Amino acid sequence: MSKLLVINGSVIPSDKSNSHEMARVFLEEYKKVNPNDEIIELDLNKLVVGTNVLTTETFSTYWGEEEGMKYINQLKDVDKLLVIAPMYNFHVSGMLKNYIDHVALANQTFSYKYATKGASIGLLDKLKVQILATQGAPKGWYPWGDHVAYLKGTWEFMGAKVAEPILLAGVKVEPLSTQSPKEIVSSITSDLIAAAKKF
Repeated sequence: MSKLLVINGSVIPSDKSNSHEMARVFLEEYKKVNPNDEIIELDLNKLVVGTNVLTTETFSTYWGEEEGMKYINQLKDVDKLLVIAPMYNFHVSGMLKNYIDHVALANQTFSYKYATKGASIGLLDKLKVQILATQGAPKGWYPWGDHVAYLKGTWEFMGAKVAEPILLAGVKVEPLSTQSPKEIVSSITSDLIAAAKKF
């Protein structure tokens, strides 16, 4: 039995969200293949770890036991991580960035000790990650705003093994913009099912 942590980085209500629909399809198949796995869900909209911003005022307590270390220890305890990640203004949501700021901590999730110059050693090397991402624009419209590359690189930096991310792009332009989340996601259902079976 494995533990799967699901992180919701979307600000859109689940019934109107393309990324939530992607996660629903993925998890439905995942549960068929892994019926005994424990699934833990974090909605960053409702947690301090998603809403607490790193500033000069919060710096001294940001990685304290209650918020920072709690979620770092959770990552060390689970086997798999599913990240729901829509693009907002060419990046992940502020909530997801806040979460990453809390858990990306030297000597906890990565280390420079014993690393070669310019390198690091990721400490979450038992963690497997699947990224489910959406964006309004078609892929490649804003090459400088690649939130999927940011997420993949960040989790790999912390030592995780990242499965091929699934990006549903162009959801805010026709023809997808006129469709419901179920209709939009139906175009990549086979990709989601295949990824869930391997995860």
